[in-house]
Amino acid sequence: MTDTPDDRRPLTYAGAGVDLDAADRSVELLSDVLARASRPEVLGSIGGFGGLFALDLQGYEYPVLVSSTDGVGTKVDLARQLDVLDTVGRDLVAMVVDDLVVTGAEPLFFNDYVSVGKVDPDRVAALVRGIAEGCAEAGCALVGGETAEHPGLLGPDEFDLAGFGVGIVDKNRILGPERVQAGDVLIAMASSGLHSNGYSLVRQVVDGLDLAEEHGLGRPLAEELLEPTRIYALDCLALNAEVEVHALCHVTGGGLPGNLPRVLPDTLAVRVDAGTWEWPPVFTWLAERGPVAIDEMWTTFNCGVGMVAVVPPAEAERALALLEGRGLPAWAMGEVVAAAAGNTPDAASGQNGPTRVTIEP
Repeated sequence: MTDTPDDRRPLTYAGAGVDLDAADRSVELLSDVLARASRPEVLGSIGGFGGLFALDLQGYEYPVLVSSTDGVGTKVDLARQLDVLDTVGRDLVAMVVDDLVVTGAEPLFFNDYVSVGKVDPDRVAALVRGIAEGCAEAGCALVGGETAEHPGLLGPDEFDLAGFGVGIVDKNRILGPERVQAGDVLIAMASSGLHSNGYSLVRQVVDGLDLAEEHGLGRPLAEELLEPTRIYALDCLALNAEVEVHALCHVTGGGLPGNLPRVLPDTLAVRVDAGTWEWPPVFTWLAERGPVAIDEMWTTFNCGVGMVAVVPPAEAERALALLEGRGLPAWAMGEVVAAAAGNTPDAASGQNGPTRVTIEP
């Protein structure tokens, strides 16, 4: 080792912008909520090299693990601008666990990845608090995560989120296209708002606007844009336990036209009656303010429907009663029909035909 010249100071990780102690301090601020984001199967505590989960397979004839991963997208940039950090974590959990539950799986555990330009313990704690609260609401455990500080790559107040979750379902209870039949009823479950999709377009529409103003929406535009994604996991699990459910569809990017075909067999399509509900005001406002064409609205946003259950006609009333009893607005919005000739998935491309989803005024 050579001597360091007197006019040079040794380089340090902290000097390069990475504060290893700050991330530990953020975890210390979360002890209360982390205790609630757990399950009896969790062994140990957060902070190890891996999260331990003692999988209980009693009651499963043929257990199948289901995994999903997602992010929040450009909604995080609005959260950063507005310095509201305790809601996008719930968005992250919702995007993952509601993808798990559409298979019929119960979400078991969740891992997060928080990337920041500079670790501010209070700001990181706010982000992870939202994640932990989302896990508690979904009935799954937050078993671990990673906070990464990336100075120079991200600005001091910039951040991004990603998450990974695992669920379990018995093989003979997996939901999906093979169960769906012509005549099945589409049960819509109300969204809480924009959820976490379409924000690259939303940010264009609201560019230059005062987000503290209501703009005719009845509350500040900032609150409307940052409304957390509804978490449907426990509602869907309760529905599947009491009612014969053939499929569930999480309405994310692509809207109803892009997501409903994912739970249909090749020979079937759906007819949606748009007259069965009114769009929440934020969607009408975006369409008019943009302006954004109606077809673009349908294929970009959820337009008020965040989850869809596909059930036999005889089960529709029971499904509605159960969901409404749980405080979740729901309604019958359409039915499954035979696919028109020429609109089954193309054999070469594998893409769904353009009218697998017909939205009637």
